[in-house]
Amino acid sequence: MADLKSTFLDVYSILKSDLLQDPSFEFTHESRQWLERMLDYNVRGGKLNRGLSVVDSYKLLKQGQDLTEKEAFLSCALGWCIEWLQAYFLVLDDIMDNSVTRRGQPCWFRKPKVGMIAINDGILLRNHIHRILKKHFREMPYYVDLVDLFNEVEFQTACGQMIDLITTFDGEKDLSKYSLQIHRRIVQYKTAYYSFYLPVACALLMAGENLENHTDVKNVLVDMGIYFQVQDDYLDCFADPETLGKIGTDIEDFKCSWLVVKALERCNEEQTKILYENYGKAEPSNVAKVKALYKELDLEGAFMEYEKESYEKLTKLIEAHQSKAIQAVLKSFLAKIYKRQK
Repeated sequence: MADLKSTFLDVYSILKSDLLQDPSFEFTHESRQWLERMLDYNVRGGKLNRGLSVVDSYKLLKQGQDLTEKEAFLSCALGWCIEWLQAYFLVLDDIMDNSVTRRGQPCWFRKPKVGMIAINDGILLRNHIHRILKKHFREMPYYVDLVDLFNEVEFQTACGQMIDLITTFDGEKDLSKYSLQIHRRIVQYKTAYYSFYLPVACALLMAGENLENHTDVKNVLVDMGIYFQVQDDYLDCFADPETLGKIGTDIEDFKCSWLVVKALERCNEEQTKILYENYGKAEPSNVAKVKALYKELDLEGAFMEYEKESYEKLTKLIEAHQSKAIQAVLKSFLAKIYKRQK
């Protein structure tokens, strides 16, 4: 198969073209232009890790056999369905969080003439997933399982977002509600299912597997997703915004971040007071005090320790799996995220 990323992007062009010619709606020139610009900005503009990992995982499950042209196209199409799902979540998430930048450029709703139209764009992105699945997978024996999978994961992610939003509710900023257990629940539902489990589950369905036989794989991927989010929380505070592609705002947004939960565990009475007085405030001086406290509590060291332990635990779980092909899939996921910088 040609270079994976260019093949993947070619499939995007085909799927986009299908959607811009969707027979269920009479497009005007203006609406077609809007949709194309919106898709290129939000769907195509990411790192594409989740989407590409469907293709990578499927190839690993085929254990070195070359993919047919149809298999290559379908695995790419499923990868793009996850990228569409991601775009839908992020467009709406940025509005809810009142974010400024995403992927190194202004959030979609911040673009001139977009504003709250972005909410409807989010709804369109969500609907496109099922247009793609219907057009390209309807005849497949696993079609119903695919539709169920996307619906299930979308529901879990929306519930994770709900826990996140109500825990960090602006009107009542109460750090005493935050704990490692709450952090884990938010992350498991909001991030791990769609970012880690979904790409592998798509590949398993294409390979003719029954997902009910793979709950152990789901559990490992959820743990990996939690490790990934802890990295994200760490990078939000400690990474260079240039490298990260966005300006971290977890402190200002009163996020239930792994860092604040660890800080609460380590603080003495005076340090706790500093945290309560400054966390969740947008003033740069408040943010600076929180970051100084994080340094004082050596949260960088705590994270390094957590990363080492997580990597060892995940490696052990992966190597205990009876299927070498599934081991290869899980190892490739772990290798992509271990010690990442963005």
